[in-house]
Amino acid sequence: AQRQVFPAIPRPASLRGETGLAAALLREGLVRPEDLVQSLSALPRRQGRLLDLLIARGRGSESALLQAAARHFGVSCVDPAAPLPDPALIDAIGAADCLRLGLVPWRRAGGVTVVATSRPEDFQRLRPRLERDLGPVVMAVAPASGVEAAVHARRGPRLAMAAENRVAQAESARGWNWPEGKAALVLAGLIVAALAWLFPLGLARGLLATALVSLALSMLLKLAAGIAALRRPLPEPPPLPMARLPQVSIIVALYRESDIAPRLIRRLSRLDYPRELLEVVLAVEAEDRTTRAALDAAILPPWMRVIAVPPGRVKTKPRALNLALDHCRGAIIGIYDAEDAPEPGQIRKVVDRFHARGPDVACLQGVLDYYNPRTNWLSRCFTIEYAAWFRLVLPGIARLGLAVPLGGTTLFFRRSVLEELGGWDAHNVTEDADLGIRLARRGYRTELVDTVTGEEANCRVIPWIKQRSRWIKGYMMTWAVHMRQPGVLWRQLGARRFLGFQVMFLGSILQSLLAPLMWSFWVLPFGLWHPLAAAMTRGEVALMVTLFLMSEAVNLTLGIVALRRSGHRIPALWLAALQLYFPLAALAAYKGLWEMITRPYYWDKTSHGLFDATGPRA
Repeated sequence: AQRQVFPAIPRPASLRGETGLAAALLREGLVRPEDLVQSLSALPRRQGRLLDLLIARGRGSESALLQAAARHFGVSCVDPAAPLPDPALIDAIGAADCLRLGLVPWRRAGGVTVVATSRPEDFQRLRPRLERDLGPVVMAVAPASGVEAAVHARRGPRLAMAAENRVAQAESARGWNWPEGKAALVLAGLIVAALAWLFPLGLARGLLATALVSLALSMLLKLAAGIAALRRPLPEPPPLPMARLPQVSIIVALYRESDIAPRLIRRLSRLDYPRELLEVVLAVEAEDRTTRAALDAAILPPWMRVIAVPPGRVKTKPRALNLALDHCRGAIIGIYDAEDAPEPGQIRKVVDRFHARGPDVACLQGVLDYYNPRTNWLSRCFTIEYAAWFRLVLPGIARLGLAVPLGGTTLFFRRSVLEELGGWDAHNVTEDADLGIRLARRGYRTELVDTVTGEEANCRVIPWIKQRSRWIKGYMMTWAVHMRQPGVLWRQLGARRFLGFQVMFLGSILQSLLAPLMWSFWVLPFGLWHPLAAAMTRGEVALMVTLFLMSEAVNLTLGIVALRRSGHRIPALWLAALQLYFPLAALAAYKGLWEMITRPYYWDKTSHGLFDATGPRA
């Protein structure tokens, strides 16, 4: 396969600037000689900046180092938020580019524009571009938080608007709230109601046939995926050594998390990757005082920082991710949830896999598992479901070459591809699954990587239904968006992946909505009369029962195999509890369908940190 070389962070042609700055820091006694030597020697390999390396390694405070840099370069150290910059100057560069470059044009003075930057080593390299857009410029030094605060204060609404509309209209759900979309659902409901009144038996038979076809296709897909996942993988070629490790940016979107900060810091601190090449961006809604207060009370390591997400028309996780993307420096972008506990070596595995694959592999999905399966029966059932999905079905789907519906966390992307696609759809409440389909439509591939992230199982019935209703609503939204032009989707995906998309999305929606109709046939073994069964031939009833039994056999087999692969010591008898677990999805489906009409962009928040890992795995 073609090897992918990660784009290096642009740097000056030599290290003379860093050497001079290093000498200044040494003269002022801000850095120990051995720390300085180690950092300078790491610069060519780490693709970093001297100040960034020192700060990330905890070798000095940002304030002291920036003030020393200002003295070395003979410039001022300023607070760009006091007074706020001229918004017209920001527009000349672009607010998103200001955040990406770590600078803000601050004010004009005597025909010269003062540009405040948190990366003074880069200023000379950026000078031609700055003078092209601003005319003569001079440098001032400012902390990164001050630069970001100034840009957000002046252009927060524009950044919010851009984050909401990055995805092209044709592939976004933002048009769903139009009257036409709601009218289509209402009209479909009226048609179903009219058929139920005029032809109740015919409608019931049609719905049952639809449910059975979707059940059969879903069963075949899961069976094929399970078999594909169990095939022995082809031997991997030995990894080629990397001259330079890429910088990795992790985004964690937080909302109403009052006590998650200590656990989040502790878990992400276990990641075994050079700190100067790892940054964690915590995206918090600007008005979320609860989370901001919790983070302010915590002592964040220097490689973690908080950004405020300006208010917008929608308040969703993908909108926060889009805005945070502009603050990231990495060539690889990763996504975690607030309660995630990733394996320590996870980032290095991801970097190695991207390096070994060609540029068509744009996304890597890790395995999600639960660290609290012993909380109650619901957490055990959720653990069984996740084990089958992430250890058999999803890897099998990837091996079959189908479009992979991504999970919402432990996702890693090539930044260039993510920006090419416009990031996440801020109006889709399952932005992960939607992005997986958009990647496939552009010809990119997603692979599963053998690394596990522990999550907290949502194990209270009402919150579980709320969370699942958001997922199903998002599946409905994703299917509707991508089926606006079925012919285009067919040409982009190809026949096999197009049909796989229908089974995974439309099939799962239909099964959730029509499940009560199929469950009603459980009255037959008790000798009770069923109006629809009475209208069916004996052969039709036998075929239906056979399909039911085959589907259950596939689900049980996948569950048993997946539990063994996961290492969870959950007795196989717990698989019988799934008969009480899956009916909850039907309630969630009808809640999601109702919200598609009334509140399509409403994000039903899931609370974290209620049932943390307290003991050994079940």
